[in-house]
Amino acid sequence: MPEERTWWETIKVEGGELLEKVKSLIHEGNVRRIVIRQGDRSVAEFPLTVGLVGTVAAPVLAAVGALAALLTNCTIEVQRVVVVDSAAPPVATPGEQPKAEVQ
Repeated sequence: MPEERTWWETIKVEGGELLEKVKSLIHEGNVRRIVIRQGDRSVAEFPLTVGLVGTVAAPVLAAVGALAALLTNCTIEVQRVVVVDSAAPPVATPGEQPKAEVQ
């Protein structure tokens, strides 16, 4: 039975890079939630659903574009989800070394 694995990734960006980075994260498809922070303060949080299409993503991108004009240094926290088949060999998560298979 497949199981879901989630983990958080933190990406530091400048204001001008914010919109492009969020666009690329949305298109990746395995992103569940995006939180934009400036310092310790959460400025915006966007839950994303599987199969997010352009018409639904447009308001999110418009809000991120407005934030990019106001923020200089910020951090994007990304919650990612991967479905892992328990019968398949283990997959390494970012920052983790792949485990060797025993034969």
